Amino acid sequence: MAHQGAKCPDIFTKNVFLHNSHPCHLLLVLDVTDSDNVKKVAERVKAEVGSEGLWGLINNAGIMGPTAPTDWLKIEHFRAPIEVNLIGLINVTLNMLPLVKKAKGRIVNISSIGGRLTVNGGGYFPSKYGLEGFNDSLRRDMIAFGVKVSCIEPGLFNTKLSNQTKVIKEREAIWNQLPPAIKKQYGEGYLQEDAARKGKLVRMSMNTDLSLVVQCMEHALTSLHPCTHYPVGRDAKLLWIPLSNMPAAIQDFVLLRNKVKLADTSTG
Repeated sequence: MAHQGAKCPDIFTKNVFLHNSHPCHLLLVLDVTDSDNVKKVAERVKAEVGSEGLWGLINNAGIMGPTAPTDWLKIEHFRAPIEVNLIGLINVTLNMLPLVKKAKGRIVNISSIGGRLTVNGGGYFPSKYGLEGFNDSLRRDMIAFGVKVSCIEPGLFNTKLSNQTKVIKEREAIWNQLPPAIKKQYGEGYLQEDAARKGKLVRMSMNTDLSLVVQCMEHALTSLHPCTHYPVGRDAKLLWIPLSNMPAAIQDFVLLRNKVKLADTSTG
């Protein structure tokens, strides 16, 4: 069990799991960034499933991390999302893979439309692009063993990852640490105008029915012929996925239409 932060669940989240669990369910706390913890959990699962192996693995741990223009960021802003969303996912998969191969089971990786199209700077999108690449290579490598691998690509859903208050606070904290030269280039009103435009786009794109994602998970785990990719949400199917298949020039034109005009683009 790994929650959004990919470490120990908060008390509320843990109690929800415990309250709704069946006596036959085994709940384990998993920190995907801790290799020793991942190995111990894999050994515990191995002891539980025995010779039958593990039918299904859903890799769902993920964090957003700060999103901001790339020239505002430091390497630390990229590291955490990549460690959780990509390296952690790969580590869990490698440790569980022998069990899934034994059962000729299923692996379901939760990616994002952010693995198809980048709309902000930060570590989240590189981590999801990397996840898509790992998912594709894993899927092809596992076909010979009867293991089926699927990738779920949700659009924008109303979860902690899309909490705009948190996103704005993180961006403000980064802005306050910027050199005066970069602040001058973007202008003092940039933060407010950018937040207003992105907030409008979020409200237009937001999906509220999380069961759509769960239904895709269920299909990927139980269907005789699971899909290789599951775009989820109206925004993903009608906007982001089609746009991701268009030439880069068209992508740039569409995405830059919503960008705030900078105050001073000189670099001298």
